[in-house]
Amino acid sequence: MRIAGINIPDEKRIEVALTYIYGIGLTTSRKVLSEIKIDPNVRAKDISPTEVNKIKEHLDKNIKIEGELRQVIKTDIGRLKDIQCYRGTRHMKHLPAHGQRTKTNSRTVRGNIRKTATSGKRKVELK
Repeated sequence: MRIAGINIPDEKRIEVALTYIYGIGLTTSRKVLSEIKIDPNVRAKDISPTEVNKIKEHLDKNIKIEGELRQVIKTDIGRLKDIQCYRGTRHMKHLPAHGQRTKTNSRTVRGNIRKTATSGKRKVELK
């Protein structure tokens, strides 16, 4: 089954399977299923094609997902960079933008750079 260009895993419950789509978490998934009146405990492979179409239509009309959401996020970050606010400059420098500490624990944003201090002693070269 494909929704929004994403292969939905068949063996998982539909509630969890919808979270494979970018922009849909567990809360949003539950909300969508309750609005469409589909049991969240049903496996994805057991859902009928009409129910799949209902899900697709609901997502298209009400929720920004996948490419559209990525585009919106990209333009938002671009706007922050253009006006050169604090968050925008943090994005430009590839540093955390939400007040996290940077002496340690910013590995994901900075990349896995490990600048460890050594003892300072140089090893004697072998002749």
